[in-house]
Formats: sequence, C-alpha cells, structure tokens
Amino acid sequence: MMTLEGHEQPSWHDKYDIYLPNSISISFVPGDEQMISGSEDKTVRKWDLQTGKEINEARILCEKEVCAVAVSRDGRWVITAGGNSWIDSDPPNAELKVWEIKTRITKTFRGHSQRVTCIDISADGKLLASGSTETVRIWDLDTGKLVAGPFQTAYWMGAVQFSRDPMKLAAISCFGKCLEVWDIQAQKSQCRIGKQDADGLVTSTPVFWTTNDKSIVAAFTPLADEPKTIYEFDPLTLDTIGIPFEGHNHTVTGLALSFDCTLLATTSKDYTIKLWAFESRQLLASFDIQNFPNAVILSPDLRHLAYTTFDDLKIYMCNVPPNILASIWSAQDAQSTVCTRLDTCVIPALKSYCRAVYFHPEVTYSMYALIISLNYATH
Repeated sequence: MMTLEGHEQPSWHDKYDIYLPNSISISFVPGDEQMISGSEDKTVRKWDLQTGKEINEARILCEKEVCAVAVSRDGRWVITAGGNSWIDSDPPNAELKVWEIKTRITKTFRGHSQRVTCIDISADGKLLASGSTETVRIWDLDTGKLVAGPFQTAYWMGAVQFSRDPMKLAAISCFGKCLEVWDIQAQKSQCRIGKQDADGLVTSTPVFWTTNDKSIVAAFTPLADEPKTIYEFDPLTLDTIGIPFEGHNHTVTGLALSFDCTLLATTSKDYTIKLWAFESRQLLASFDIQNFPNAVILSPDLRHLAYTTFDDLKIYMCNVPPNILASIWSAQDAQSTVCTRLDTCVIPALKSYCRAVYFHPEVTYSMYALIISLNYATH
C-alpha cells in the first residue's frame, strides 16, 4: 500500500461542532504513473505514483472548493468542478474549469449558479457533462459552448456519465434514490426511476454504462433506507437485469467498473472494499479497512485501486492481488504469457511500445495478448 498525503482541511471546517466528512476526488492520468486529486482545500494536485510524492509544479489553485476532478482518456484535458459549501459563510456559487494539459490554457465554463458536484468527459474527449444541485449541462470542450441542457434534476446530483456512443447521459442523485437517463440529442428525459428524496448519507457513488451501452450499473435503492445493493439496469426502461450485487450490509459509498466490464470494485459504510467478477457476480475478495471508505477507482490496467475515506485527507493506493486479476480474465494463460514476456523482453523499443498499449484503457487483455504475439512474430 502507498499513501498520498498533502491535502488540508478547508478553513471553516473546525468552526462547527458537527461531523463534517472529508471529500477528495481522484482520477488516474491515462498512460502515466500519475494521479490527479482535488479537495475542499481549493487545490488540485498531481501525484507521482512511483515515488508517492506530489509534483509540486503541477499544482492548480482554484477560487472555490473542489468537489470533482476528471481527466480525459486521451490525457488532453483536466476538469475541475466545485463551488462554495452549503456551510460556508459565502453564498453558494459554482466553479467549472477546463485545463488543457499541454498548453496549460484554462477556460471557465459559466452557467451553473450552484455548486457543481459531479462531472464526466465523453469517451471521445469532446463533451463534458456537469451536474449541480439544480441542473445538468452538456458542454463542448473545445469551444466552451453549451450544447445541451440545462436539464432540471430530480435532486442534488451525485454522479453523471455519458454512454459510450455518446448519445445518452445517465445521472443518479447523491442519495442513490433517483436514477435518470437523458437523450442528449432530443434534450429530454428518456426514463426515470426512484423519487426525489433528501434523506440518507450523501455520497457521490458513480453510475456506469457497460460495453456497447448494453446496460447501466449503479448503487440504488427505491426505499427509504440507504443503497446497499448494486444493480444492472436496462437503459431504455431502467428495469433491473440479472442478479444484483449483494454482499455489503451498509451503505455503498464507492463504485468502480473497469472499462472492459470484467472487474467491479465497491466500498461501503461497513468498512470493507469488495472486488467482484462483473459477469458472474462472484465476490472475489473482501478487505476490511480501518477508516470509513468513500470513493474508489481502478487504474486503467486494473493492477491498482485507489480509495479515499471520510475520516482523513489521505489517498490510499493498493495492488489488486494477481490471483484476482487471473480469475477475471477469460484467457488466463494468455495474460500470464503477456506478463512474462514484458518482464523478460530484450527488445527495448518493443517493450516501450508494448507498455504504451498495455496502459490504454480501451484495449482489452485478449486484444493486448494478440498485439504482443503479432509483434513477437514480426521481430
């Protein structure tokens, strides 16, 4: 395990005699051994995952508290979103900024009047979705123009995600009790389940589309209690599909689905992190942790997971056990061959090329094994 430390409490945090959970948003940088994080201390930080240290010269200072960060899959954009807290002395307002990594050009997207709580970048890196306590909006990342919305939300948004085409947008409320799908071109709600409810633990548990936009995955509850179960939904009707993921005995606080939809990671108020084989619903492992877990993410190559907690301002990096990885890949022998060949490769140029392919989030392991085989055949 590696622990990343540096974020601080917001200035107003110690003024109130109530429990105020910490909030850090995290995202891996594709293709690099780096991570981006943002918090209520109004900073966005980049971390070197080989040393476990912050890259100080890359730190971004924001005017408002940071609720969410995201990095595009091509590594071109970093998005920061947030605003003043409801408990802060300043009136609520929003901050949504787009940072182009190579040029360091910054653009501010204006339209939200309330704190922006969640964001997502389309798979092609062209569109940005942002959700607040009142609306969801779709932006063109190059021009900064609003291309769809504002869509009126059921309640304070916890998470939004584009379908992979990207023609649809799924969104879930911060209490996990209202799930909705919008048709972006038609600019209307396609379907909704649940109710507008402001009761329960506030979480930002993500919502995910599976391969070919076949289904939607989310932690959800239609009842008065908090969501303890993860469901797969039909995106046209939001009817449930297959067997739910049942195993947590308290609120699900974090959710991460690998891009190839083989591995699901979940965190819960029961102080556990669980790893599941997505297709079979098999619980592969359950790990007890000391602090109340919040967000969880998987690295593009699935070898690592990172999580944050409500109790402190640290980011915890863990290795996914090799036996877990082996159990979710249908071609276990092919993966074993790939790892061995990478470790013993004697052609530096090929090794460098293979590692670049390996970390690409849209390349599955079976595809990667084929690429390696073809390259070895030609060399």
